Amino acid sequence: MPEAIKFIAVALLIGFGAIGTAIGFGNMGGKFLEACARQPELAPSLQVKMFILAGLIDAVAMIGVGIAMVLLFVL
Repeated sequence: MPEAIKFIAVALLIGFGAIGTAIGFGNMGGKFLEACARQPELAPSLQVKMFILAGLIDAVAMIGVGIAMVLLFVL
């Protein structure tokens, strides 16, 4: 039984991390396009900031995968 619970915990950890990342990327991309449409002269500055935030948002999912692998193979 503990093995089944471990597999469910890993699946939830990776799944919710992926869902949260997808929602974050969707919101960020939409707001970026909206801001570029309002003020096109700020697009290069906003693009740099968007890519930095994309890396931070993606890091959350990668950390979740790392924790899931520790749960799966170490514990």
